[in-house]
Amino acid sequence: MENLRTTLLEGLNDLMSFGVTLLQPWRFYQVLIVVGLFVLAHLLSRWLTPRIEAWIRGLEGMQARQLRAMIILLRRLRGTIFAILTWLTYLVMQSVTWPSRSYLVGVFATLATAWVFVAVTTRLIRNRALRTVVRWGAWVVVSLSILGVSGRVVELLDSAAFSFGSTRLSLWLIVKAVVTLALLFALASWASGAVQRRLNKAEDLSPSLRVLSGKVLRIVFYAIAVVIGLQSIGFDLTSLTVLSGAIGLGIGFGLQKVVSNLISGLIVLMDKSIKPGDVISLGETFGWVTDLNARYAGVVTRDGREFLIPNEDLITNQVVNWTHSNSLVRLDIHFGVSYDSDPHAVRRLARAAAGTVARVVESPAPVCHITGFGDSSIDFILRFWIKDPTGGLTNVRGDVFLALWDALKADGVEIPFPRRDVTLLNPADSGNVGQAASGDTSVGTPAADPDQA
Repeated sequence: MENLRTTLLEGLNDLMSFGVTLLQPWRFYQVLIVVGLFVLAHLLSRWLTPRIEAWIRGLEGMQARQLRAMIILLRRLRGTIFAILTWLTYLVMQSVTWPSRSYLVGVFATLATAWVFVAVTTRLIRNRALRTVVRWGAWVVVSLSILGVSGRVVELLDSAAFSFGSTRLSLWLIVKAVVTLALLFALASWASGAVQRRLNKAEDLSPSLRVLSGKVLRIVFYAIAVVIGLQSIGFDLTSLTVLSGAIGLGIGFGLQKVVSNLISGLIVLMDKSIKPGDVISLGETFGWVTDLNARYAGVVTRDGREFLIPNEDLITNQVVNWTHSNSLVRLDIHFGVSYDSDPHAVRRLARAAAGTVARVVESPAPVCHITGFGDSSIDFILRFWIKDPTGGLTNVRGDVFLALWDALKADGVEIPFPRRDVTLLNPADSGNVGQAASGDTSVGTPAADPDQA
């Protein structure tokens, strides 16, 4: 604590000395010049921004990456103009007066240039939180280096420390670890994203292999970033042996389902049994696979609902993959006609009716077979094929039923249906006859009581 107090007092003395120097005429004039240049840069950016936006909107044939770069530079227009004006002023003052009378202007020009460069380059980081940490960390480091006080600040942060056992933890070590890991994570995120984009363009790789390769490489990049970051700040990785053993024991006992889903997801990706775009049925769920994640698979149904199915269920349960080897799917519909119909003509009508539906493919051609002679109808089965199960199954069955109905009705073929005849008897005719006619009830007046006859 004594070292921290001493360092703080020295820093305050240096800050007060610098503040006193700002009261000198030429130092004060340089501050006024910098403030005036900033106001001028603000006014110029307000005037130029709408005109540059209109020019960018009028461009044709530009790629999205180029337009994005132009927008990023446009959002940093004020800082860019301020840096340019400050450098021009600094060069003019260097040529017409003493170098000491333009020192502060040069410092602000260097700071403005560094800030613009950091703001533009950190836009490559897609994660907003990580981008903010890297940006502010880079700004602080660059600013302290330009002002020449980085050594004093490092000494101050390092003096704020405490020890437990043989380990010494200082504020400087924490800041260094956060900035280093943020930079390495940003680099790992950018590298994994670039590799994933290259894998997505590889047509010789299956979709499942692309997803698997991208996830494995992302894990590897982040693991390397963690190891390099910990080693760069002097962290002894051998001390993680006991911790890793405890984590492994906890995973083995407490996270069985999570590990099972992770391993099942890797198995699904490696054996290519299910891949994004496949149409699957699992229990009451029917839909197409939108993505395969480490823990679950996303399945979207025809009614727009998205089910998150654990990967373990895809391995242990019976899954129907309608598009595993090819996209052709056979559908069956059952119907019956009266015994007065010609079964040969009915088969021809059914095949022709199925062929009129747009989604029914011509090859394999629809087929129709007799399945039996029922109580009141000749039973048939009509089989046809479609190649787009993602469009739904119930709707195409309905279209085929309608086409079959129109064909049978146009040809005069009757579709039988159950019929019940009810016979009403006179009260005098009740008794056994009435019971036989009605089945389980009698119609009429009850018999006379013998005791009352």
